Amino acid sequence: MDELYFQLGWQHIINWEAYDHILFVIALSAIYLLRDWRKVLVLVTAFTVGHSITLALSVLHIIRIPAALIEFLIPVTICITAISNIIRKDDEPQKLQLNYFYALFFGLIHGLGFSNYLKSLLGNQANIVKPLLGFNLGLEFGQIIIVMCILLISTTIVKFGSLKRRDWNVFLSSATFGAAFLMVIQGVRALFI
Repeated sequence: MDELYFQLGWQHIINWEAYDHILFVIALSAIYLLRDWRKVLVLVTAFTVGHSITLALSVLHIIRIPAALIEFLIPVTICITAISNIIRKDDEPQKLQLNYFYALFFGLIHGLGFSNYLKSLLGNQANIVKPLLGFNLGLEFGQIIIVMCILLISTTIVKFGSLKRRDWNVFLSSATFGAAFLMVIQGVRALFI
């Protein structure tokens, strides 16, 4: 593993300039509390697997999708995940749920968003396996940091505040949806203007 790319990976995901990816991790984690950390770890790993696949394919120039389309689709994935959280009926997340599908499938789209950043870092490097592995592991580490913060905040608000778990989920998911929806509007403009 390449330590430089590991560091770049986790710094990229926790950087506020990557707020679209942070919003997606928030949307994925909104329905969980700290006691659900194992479920969330599987969820984040599914997201990493998804974005690792398209990140590698894009860096190797096997797939090419216009950046404007990806920048439009990323906030759409956030909106879909947030809406799914809002309309769900159960307070407690079930063992296997739609969020795992979202994490894996939408991770494919988010990987394409990471690819432009990674391509600019790699330049014309011949061997990309170690940098790619390091970067993906760094992204995973950064996502775990974000998830742990969200779980700690959620648990504190639900356990010690006067908010029910369902109300907190709706609030957090609605706020995430609102921010992402503004990005969708910007993405539509970029696609058609």
